[in-house]
Amino acid sequence: MKDPEHSLWQDTCRERLSAAPLTADLTVDLAVIGGGYTGCSAALTAAQAGVSVCLLEGQEIGHGGSGRNVGLVNAGLWLPPAEIRSHLGQTVGNRLIDLLGKAPSDVFALIAEHGIECEPIRNGTLHCAHSKSGFRDLQTRHSQLSASGAPVELLPPEVTGARTGSGAFHGALLDPRAGTIQPLAYAVGLARAASDAGAQIFVQSPVQAMRHQNGQWELTTPGGKVRAKAVVQATNAYHHGLQDTAPAYVPVYYFQYATAPLSHNLRACILPDGEGCWDTGLIMTSFRLDQDGRMIIGGMGDLGHVGRAAHSAWVRRKLAALYPQLADQPLVQGWHGRIAMTSDHIPKITEIGPNALSAHGFSGRGIGPGTVFGRLMAESLLSEDPSCLPVPPVPDHRESWTGLRRAYFETGAALTHFIKARI
Repeated sequence: MKDPEHSLWQDTCRERLSAAPLTADLTVDLAVIGGGYTGCSAALTAAQAGVSVCLLEGQEIGHGGSGRNVGLVNAGLWLPPAEIRSHLGQTVGNRLIDLLGKAPSDVFALIAEHGIECEPIRNGTLHCAHSKSGFRDLQTRHSQLSASGAPVELLPPEVTGARTGSGAFHGALLDPRAGTIQPLAYAVGLARAASDAGAQIFVQSPVQAMRHQNGQWELTTPGGKVRAKAVVQATNAYHHGLQDTAPAYVPVYYFQYATAPLSHNLRACILPDGEGCWDTGLIMTSFRLDQDGRMIIGGMGDLGHVGRAAHSAWVRRKLAALYPQLADQPLVQGWHGRIAMTSDHIPKITEIGPNALSAHGFSGRGIGPGTVFGRLMAESLLSEDPSCLPVPPVPDHRESWTGLRRAYFETGAALTHFIKARI
């Protein structure tokens, strides 16, 4: 198989963007660091507002988690509403719940407005109960989400089986607000839209140093310097250098494998409506079909780690358990991406200096939240109004034992997959 840093999405991306490295000094109103969903959304927002903006990406657009994830455009966070309110309080919690509940609508509206070719399907997502206890968890989530105004539906096993084409589940929670996309194409499409609106996009331009003096920021790259009144740092789990502003998080890897495109007969009985799915397992499984009919199945784990053999063996076993008719389907490609996990699973906005904000910690739900956070950070900086932000900014965010916790998650995922690959 190919290098796990190379995703299927790189091979199937139809969006194109002409961008080059920064090779001269530049002065702008807003500088954005990072070319994922958050950074591209911020750059697009600023450009549409008519201010000068540049985006600096150290690799290529969507190089990090934005170009390697499953492609589920979910509504909300992993946490049910009651837990969000317990962490943030009623007022802030309700605002975040409302903003992220509408995030899929924001994403699909941008796709339509800018003609982004990213295979958008908005037929909902299915949170599938892998056990009886998992279904009880979905009942709790359904109750809380419904009370918050979400149009979710709790599905019994027989309906879940018809929608997924699998008899492995005890039920599911359908969220019709959500959908699926080709994730890298969406990131590239946002960058292309920002460029069309007047943003200057630079790739292969890592920021090596940044300092604030005389009321301005100065960002240094190998090819030139950028001076800016304000900065959005949107590096999330792919932060390189700039240790003074590095976000604190637990790095967690999530991998995916893809089959070759399935036959029309198989596609007719597996996820016929195109929902994206994940289950209630402690070590979660996700699965969906892409536009060409490839089955894409994933779970927690680092394919560059010694546990790769256990992860790949588990995928084959899991695929056969979910869909026995796919037991002999070869896995033609595997890749992984890095997630920035916070201990409370709530994204953070930090004030990294005067007129400078950083966001991170989407904990595996970057598409909708990243789009929303990027837009609102740009609006806040341009209007000098922090009340625009989706969560109150903090001067600093710390996480303890991040290295040990990363090792704990990876070891747990590898052991779980090693055992389950053999039973």
